[in-house]
Amino acid sequence: MIRVGIAGATGYTGLELLRICSHHPEVEIIWATSDSYSGIELGNYCPAWQGRTCMVLEKPDMEEMAREVDVVFLGLPHGVSMDYVPAIFPHAKVIDLGADFRIQNLETYEKYYGLHHKLPTVVREAVYGLPEIYRQKIKTAQIIANPGCYPTSIIIPLYPLLKNQIIQPEIIADSKSGVTGAGKKPTEVTHFCEIDGSFKAYKIGEHRHQPEIQEQLSSAYGGSVDIVFTPHLLPIKRGILSTIYVQGDPSVSEKEMWKIIENFYHNEPWVRVYPLGQFPELKWVLGSNFCDIGLKKVDKKHFVIVSAIDNLTKGASGQAVQNMNILFGVDERVGLPSSVLYP
Repeated sequence: MIRVGIAGATGYTGLELLRICSHHPEVEIIWATSDSYSGIELGNYCPAWQGRTCMVLEKPDMEEMAREVDVVFLGLPHGVSMDYVPAIFPHAKVIDLGADFRIQNLETYEKYYGLHHKLPTVVREAVYGLPEIYRQKIKTAQIIANPGCYPTSIIIPLYPLLKNQIIQPEIIADSKSGVTGAGKKPTEVTHFCEIDGSFKAYKIGEHRHQPEIQEQLSSAYGGSVDIVFTPHLLPIKRGILSTIYVQGDPSVSEKEMWKIIENFYHNEPWVRVYPLGQFPELKWVLGSNFCDIGLKKVDKKHFVIVSAIDNLTKGASGQAVQNMNILFGVDERVGLPSSVLYP
């Protein structure tokens, strides 16, 4: 059994980790922490767990708690993971669901997150946790930087096209997310009366996921990639749908472009490339670990790519468990949800 600890268990990603890990046949959840709700039984904090567990949420003490587990999931606010990692490293692997180890360029990280990075050496050691691309590195990693939700929905469909240099390195991505992407702490922007019946773009040209996307796409292309990324807030709880606009050579057909993506992900259990003429919808991925992709050529050189994920599953906790499976030699399909929450 893989002994698991979950730090930050009462956030949306932490609760999703508990949901997934509780059904995983190879996992034993040893502890779950919460600064705000320590000492409270999980079933009293979240009644969905009534009658299922007697686990009590604990105050984090990583010096001692890391000794009890094989891997620690960190579902913590940006900047906090840096304080936890040094205590965990001697004893357990780390899968960080925050942003502290995703961006290799520390100046860029500090600019976008407004934080001084305390562990530059660990950043260089961290493996970006997109399994379909970095599987071999993930197998031997000590620390895995779980990708952001928006980046997952954009990098997966674009990676094989940029790797084969079949599209121009100037890209536009419009992404629409449910409100859970903003985290559990309520704000004026995200409370019910502000989002219900509305739809808006936000943080245009300055979203924190922009440099993460750009760094990974440039690595795939082997040169600089420019991306205009605009996130939007949907009045729904969960899910991301990204509409991506790219340019290809006029001689490249729709079927040829589709085949490059389909061939790249043909054996990937959690990526579904739709037949030509079909496009993803959020209702077909919610609650699952799938990333769905569709494509259309709209004129001589322009292509539209549509992808859909559940931001809490493939965009966060499901991908984290997929990384854990690879890290410990377990089939990466094990324990992960393939059924969707439909209707």
